[in-house]
Amino acid sequence: MNWFKKDPLQIVIFQSYGTDTHFYMRGRALEDETINLEQKGLLGLFINSWKRFETDEIKHTELKISLPDKTVLKTITDDHGYFKIDVQLKNLNAMANDEGWLKIEASYNDVNIKRSIQNENRFPGELLIPCPKADFGVISDIDDTIIHTGVVSTLKWKVLLNSIFKNAASRIPLEGAADFYHKLHRGASGDNANPIFYVSHSPWNLYRYLEFFLKQNTFPKGPILLRSFKDIFKKKSGDQPQKHIEIVNILKTYPHLKFILIGDSGEHDADIYIAIAKAFPSQVAAIYLRSVSHKKKMQRVKLLFQDYNQIPVLLVESSDQAIKHAQHNGFIA
Repeated sequence: MNWFKKDPLQIVIFQSYGTDTHFYMRGRALEDETINLEQKGLLGLFINSWKRFETDEIKHTELKISLPDKTVLKTITDDHGYFKIDVQLKNLNAMANDEGWLKIEASYNDVNIKRSIQNENRFPGELLIPCPKADFGVISDIDDTIIHTGVVSTLKWKVLLNSIFKNAASRIPLEGAADFYHKLHRGASGDNANPIFYVSHSPWNLYRYLEFFLKQNTFPKGPILLRSFKDIFKKKSGDQPQKHIEIVNILKTYPHLKFILIGDSGEHDADIYIAIAKAFPSQVAAIYLRSVSHKKKMQRVKLLFQDYNQIPVLLVESSDQAIKHAQHNGFIA
């Protein structure tokens, strides 16, 4: 962090999703704190973690989003530097590649900004529009589903340790998870492009950290859906968890597509997933919940699904077990 000179500006575009007629994009305008995602050493890792949460956001500033067909969309950042574009357009599929990714470019639109801007004021981003050959979609949790976090540890001390004192490059994915997700992405034919959505309770401040982890460990690319700190503190008793809201939004966006829900047995995934399966019975194809080393939590989850037999549900001990189950149910080759 430079105390005597203002950092250059950047735009972080969160990979999002849409349809042929629905453009939905989120992101954030920030000062570039030059966070090294491969940083080593306790002091350096602590400083990086501080930078992630002590952000210098660019408030109330106009941005423009340029599409390949020269369409330009404009938006203004909010009090925390976030922006969202949610508009109806036409023929977005035609601009996406074979995997369904539509490339866009964001930039600051205020010519009077007297600040250095990174990347010559050109910030690439992508929007996923699932292609017609998708048989189903996958919605996956991140914490303790594909990455070890220690969410069931006493007082969650392992979560703190892993998030602050480990860089993204050194985090270890759960064994075989990436291979399982690639098989789901390719589907029963081996040639599909089934969309993968990653949903977490983590704040948007960890977006690049998680994006780097997924890429570093060769997971299929997909939208990463997190939440802002303001949503954490504004939550009222009785409100649905943000993860629940995000999953419902995905199902409503693609009403004709079935989804496999993947999570863990440590926190609230089981409750969220069974509630969603009951609310959207025609859209949930299966539920996979990774087992955790906590007897009481595992017993609670087993009781929760004891009398539920509407769709396949598996408490996963290993990725090999999940792969065999998915093959048996015709999800993968």
